[in-house]
Amino acid sequence: MSSEHPPVMLVDGYNVIGLWRHLQEMRDLQGFDIARSHLTETMVNFSAFHGYKTTLVFDAYVQATPAKAERITKNLKLYFTDHNETADTYIERQCGKYRRDPLRHLKRIIVVTSDRAQQLTAVGFGAEWLSATALEQEVEATLRSVQSRQKPQKANTNNLLGNRIDSKTKAQLAQWRNRLN
Repeated sequence: MSSEHPPVMLVDGYNVIGLWRHLQEMRDLQGFDIARSHLTETMVNFSAFHGYKTTLVFDAYVQATPAKAERITKNLKLYFTDHNETADTYIERQCGKYRRDPLRHLKRIIVVTSDRAQQLTAVGFGAEWLSATALEQEVEATLRSVQSRQKPQKANTNNLLGNRIDSKTKAQLAQWRNRLN
């Protein structure tokens, strides 16, 4: 994939919240907003790391509100569906656009859901499919990879100025420092 056509990831947000245990617990104890915020934060980092253009899709099916898109970062946006529209419907529409795109051979679209009918539909449109559980495992693996890269390196004390100057110079510097105090 070229950077001109980064992979697109469409995530059925409530499906993921319902299947990731820690998000289920947040949803049940603190509400959907907290679980949604946590998923959003997780996907900001994951999407940036992998260079995905991710859309977290949330049903607004029972709410009488118009569809709303909210850009979080250059790699992540939230999409709240229109009244009487499901996340599945929105994702299917995006997959249909992908299938009709004359440049689709240059592009990659990944649908994240554990809904079996949605999996079959996405694959039928030529998209890749990833279960909510597989995404969770990829997120955890990415986090471990990032953490292992960020482990503090043991300081090389040979490069410290105090270890490279002779004892006479060290004594002279100490005298000057004591006079300043």
